Amino acid sequence: MKERLILVTNDDGYDSKGIRAAIDVARRFGRVVAVAPETVQSGMSQAITMYNPLYLRHVSHDEQVDVYAFSGTPVDCVKMAFDYLMRGRRIDLVISGINHGSNSAVNVLYSGTMGAAIEGSFYGCPAVGLSLTDHSADADFTAAVLYGERVVRSVLEGPEELPLCLNVNVPTGRPEEIRGIRTCRQNRGFWREEFFRHEDPRGREYFWLTGEFVNWEPDAEDTDEWALAHKYVSVVPIQTDMTDYRLLEKLRGRFGE
Repeated sequence: MKERLILVTNDDGYDSKGIRAAIDVARRFGRVVAVAPETVQSGMSQAITMYNPLYLRHVSHDEQVDVYAFSGTPVDCVKMAFDYLMRGRRIDLVISGINHGSNSAVNVLYSGTMGAAIEGSFYGCPAVGLSLTDHSADADFTAAVLYGERVVRSVLEGPEELPLCLNVNVPTGRPEEIRGIRTCRQNRGFWREEFFRHEDPRGREYFWLTGEFVNWEPDAEDTDEWALAHKYVSVVPIQTDMTDYRLLEKLRGRFGE
């Protein structure tokens, strides 16, 4: 059987601990090419680079893994892989992550990790975004690797469902502390942001953005937020059709069509 080819990317940068964990997952299933941002690109969502040159750097090579650093966004990295580096070759899976921090609920819309995974699915390739609910640089990815492998194996060895993009979040903790995997829906909530104003030594004002997540449905047991709060790995299938079908019929005829 022809060896699988797996693309790995992320939004924390090519040298993050999380992408090394993602490569560890990917190399168990085939040949790995990692194309990841040169610098941290968190919160970039589906952003692409249009007005600046892009630079590609080959970082390392061994018999199973090639790593490239790219000066663009996570989505730029996926486009570079499909449209240039591996153009004409079949890519069997895209893994984006493992992200330092959760991408549950509305975070999926802001996430560079999930932006890259979604972009991979646009190429007709199954894609998995992996995140760990631990923002620290030295986070323990043991459980994320274990459960990431289980999800990836299910995707690669199960019936082909395309388009397929999964948002997988793993709670912080040792593997024995995690209760299993739950297939969920995205929680309904939002971020309530706050800007903190400061002045630099020259008297110029600047701001730091912070915020708090507001969960609209804390008791709903079928959401990703509930799963993570109760030590389950959450798996949410993602689609890009943002049509509000609930309102579609109600709006028909209102605008004279």
